[in-house]
Amino acid sequence: MESFLEEFQHLKIQLEEIKSATNNFHNSNIIGKGGFGEVFKGLYSHSKGRQIVAFKRLDRRLGQGDPEFLKEILMLSRYTHENLISLLGFCNEDGEKILVYEHASNGSLDRHLSSHTLTWRQRLKICLGAARGLCYLHEPKQTHQRVIHRDIKSSNILLDENWNAKISDMGLSKIGPANQKHTFLATNVVGTPGYIDPLYMHTYSLTKESDVYSFGVVLFEVLSGRLSFYYNNGSFVSFVKRWKQSYMQKKLDDIIFQDMKKDMDPRSLETFSGIAYQCLQEYREHRPKMSHVVEQLEIALRLQEISEEPSIEYQEIDYKELIKSATTPVVYTSEEKLKMILSKGILVNGGKTRFWLNKNGEHCEMISAAGCLIPIKPASPKNYCRRKSRFNVDYSIPYCYKSKLQVRTQFLSPHITYTVNLVFDFDYPIHNYLGINYILAGETKSSTVYLVDERKDGWLMAELYHFTIDKRRIDFDITFECGAPLAVEGIEFLPVERVEYQVLENEEVNMQTMSLTDINYWKQKFPSDYEDRYWERKWPSDYKEIINSSKYIMRWTTMKELYSIFCKGFPIDDGEEWFSMTKSGKKLHMLSPRSSLQKGEWRWQSSPESRFGEVAYDPPSSFLINCTSRMKTSWRTFSGYLVYKIQENHSGFESPIVVNDWYCSCPKKKGLPQQKKDGWMEVQLWESTWNCRLTFSNDAFLKGLIVQGIELVAEEVVVTEVVMV
Repeated sequence: MESFLEEFQHLKIQLEEIKSATNNFHNSNIIGKGGFGEVFKGLYSHSKGRQIVAFKRLDRRLGQGDPEFLKEILMLSRYTHENLISLLGFCNEDGEKILVYEHASNGSLDRHLSSHTLTWRQRLKICLGAARGLCYLHEPKQTHQRVIHRDIKSSNILLDENWNAKISDMGLSKIGPANQKHTFLATNVVGTPGYIDPLYMHTYSLTKESDVYSFGVVLFEVLSGRLSFYYNNGSFVSFVKRWKQSYMQKKLDDIIFQDMKKDMDPRSLETFSGIAYQCLQEYREHRPKMSHVVEQLEIALRLQEISEEPSIEYQEIDYKELIKSATTPVVYTSEEKLKMILSKGILVNGGKTRFWLNKNGEHCEMISAAGCLIPIKPASPKNYCRRKSRFNVDYSIPYCYKSKLQVRTQFLSPHITYTVNLVFDFDYPIHNYLGINYILAGETKSSTVYLVDERKDGWLMAELYHFTIDKRRIDFDITFECGAPLAVEGIEFLPVERVEYQVLENEEVNMQTMSLTDINYWKQKFPSDYEDRYWERKWPSDYKEIINSSKYIMRWTTMKELYSIFCKGFPIDDGEEWFSMTKSGKKLHMLSPRSSLQKGEWRWQSSPESRFGEVAYDPPSSFLINCTSRMKTSWRTFSGYLVYKIQENHSGFESPIVVNDWYCSCPKKKGLPQQKKDGWMEVQLWESTWNCRLTFSNDAFLKGLIVQGIELVAEEVVVTEVVMV
């Protein structure tokens, strides 16, 4: 041991100095206890000045000894990061083995889990800091070797005076090679019950994903405000299984620490809980890297920060001043004439921006390619769009396979929901379908838009985003690419249309006395009003059977609340199907991939994004779909849809779907894919058939296809009276 410590003589501290600082290890200076021994605080002078530090004194009776003492010195002297606790020195004298650390004045995270004053935003910052520290250990740079901590838990995450997280207790860690993608170590199981990776316990194989699992437990502790386990009459009880079930059943409200609920941004909670759940996946290959955990926690924190930013009221735009900056002189004689001119639109910023008012007086804005486009991969130096642009600027728009838009708006209306539209030209025949991949700066995953509208002016338009703003000026960058070259006219911001419905003169419509013809007329003329007011008219005739088939016990207080549950959806038939209902009363059944696909043809993995908790992927060049659902026997007609996604960095599938009926050899070509509201894609496969085999028209190999399930849509709506009980 002495020869080993020679390398670290500069860190050696005399025992008398430590006794003096701790008043000879007086009990009043004890600030904690752990598997290594008691921890004392004391005022000590060292190279960084005079400050309160922590002294961890080895107690061999607790099971740790020389190996852990030496490992801690080795690790913390060589691995330094702002989210790792700093080693200031050590003492190895007169049988005493003492480690000296920076003092984390707010103690360990486990002591604050149930704190009423620790906000959700603070908890996110703590988790993010700890994730960054663990990421530093897992993903080495230069000569830095990979480190597996082996004892990640909330009591080993310390908090300094500014609530910055510091990972501590490296005595059980293992070092792996830095130049290997995966590190596997066979070792005896050590760690803390409740946090240990089950695969590590069963196989004795240690990987960095074992730390990821433990960190997932910590994330759920932070969310629930309690430790992951307790002892009941000497028996160990863990909450981890219940936490995972609550996430899968969309019942996080049952486990969230109550004091935080009112201040949590829903999008922040969704991002945080999603990555926490992924960390707890059974199979290691399904758990995320710590770098991805860091990215998701950064997003969760930013979403929470945005939700807490105070809304700022902005002064209205002075239209008279604005019109002075128009590229073409504008003459008006009245306020009404000015509004009429603005409704048609004016060009400002040297003709690079178009501003106009919609019929509701809301601001619309379009930024030209000349004002925001940066070509990344042009099609050809001489290949330019010749279509006439509404921007009267001398700018030839190049066709590009890949471009970047640096968007800076000026005139948007606060507190309005906008659609962001890409306006472009495409130099090939198009039938309302095109795959354009795009990504917003700061995001880690790209999106794809497939549906394209042709505008009256001849340009094409693809809707990218919906968002609500609280200010006129926003800055963001979008990078997009396509398999065929595009010429972008600009990026357009349009308020989402609000549909106003006619209200009868102080008269409530009595649906109980209306004829079926009257009801159908009302539904067609005022569909949203009908859906919101007359939900009781849209129950399926077999709604009681559907309730009884639910996988879980359903609870509701009113029939309208039950109707809302039906619209959101729930698992039925032991979780092999998912039932939901549209507001118009149309029934939707999604079959799980396990029940509708042949298992041997596919690969399988867990997925928190799937309603069934797993997806099927990478099928052969064609595959069989079995659509046996006991819930659809009463349907007259129905359609089947493949619900899927495409793996990242995959080119996608643009060919029409070819479906072979199981009972008929004649193939049928179906439609092109469309994007659902939840982000998944869907493509219609058939109408009124039970089983089919699916291929693509060019017999492309289907690597990259990820299937959530098969959705069956009843084409005939049966509306019945529901007795309110």
